[in-house]
Amino acid sequence: MEVSPVLKSFLAGTVSGSCSTLLFQPLDLVKTRIQTSVAFGSPTMVTVAHAVIRQDKLLGLWKGLVPSFSRAVPGIGIYFSSIHYLRSKYGSEKPSLKESAMTGMCARAVSGIVVIPFTVLKTRYESGVFNYSNGVGRALVLTYRQEGCRALISGLSPTLMRDVPFSGLYLMFYTHFKQIVNDNVADDSRRPALHFMCGLNAGILASLVTQPCDVIKTLMQLDPKKHAKVLETARYVFEKYGAHGFMRGIVPRTLRRSLMAALAWTVYDGVSRQFGLKA
Repeated sequence: MEVSPVLKSFLAGTVSGSCSTLLFQPLDLVKTRIQTSVAFGSPTMVTVAHAVIRQDKLLGLWKGLVPSFSRAVPGIGIYFSSIHYLRSKYGSEKPSLKESAMTGMCARAVSGIVVIPFTVLKTRYESGVFNYSNGVGRALVLTYRQEGCRALISGLSPTLMRDVPFSGLYLMFYTHFKQIVNDNVADDSRRPALHFMCGLNAGILASLVTQPCDVIKTLMQLDPKKHAKVLETARYVFEKYGAHGFMRGIVPRTLRRSLMAALAWTVYDGVSRQFGLKA
């Protein structure tokens, strides 16, 4: 029986999502800890990582890995299968920058909405403030019983404000850079490494633009009662930390998002070719 190309894209996305999530979870945890730190000044990646290792050993850097998998594996699968569907149904042979941006934004909006409860739990696990000890399913039930359904979708607006533009910008830059490589490099063996560099540069550019929304999203998901609205949370960050408060955690986030996206797309392109899909 022939497997649907959309399903193949979903499976390729889950493979790429699993690899990138496992490798770069420590950067996400460090980013979340920096953003939620109430200490004076801005803690660095090194000091936060050292504190985590001192308290929870080396494996403490992978705290929140299970909810990260619960979010990323289906989320990235949905994202890539949505991109494949949109490209095959409505896309052109050589998409324009605008078309690539719109494709990425639409695909991310779909996946972001579907997995938002797991995004909330992932942020809470990583923060170290919440102690969920009975698994993701139990944590979902506990959050719902104690805080209601609204807590499980808290931070949806800034999450979409962060992820939708990120994905649009990322896919726009990545497609453009990748096309330049494909047009100028004839040696197929060199292309995967060059495509990875394309993804890395695209991730850096997209991360810088969307950083403020990431800070707002983190605070709203950790304390939805205190931080219930986007503008009020933004005002809180500005009054407490100044304009640079919106850049808290930018180094680990930029590293993680750019490396994770670059690896995910490189693995996805490779798996897609194995599945007979157009990369």
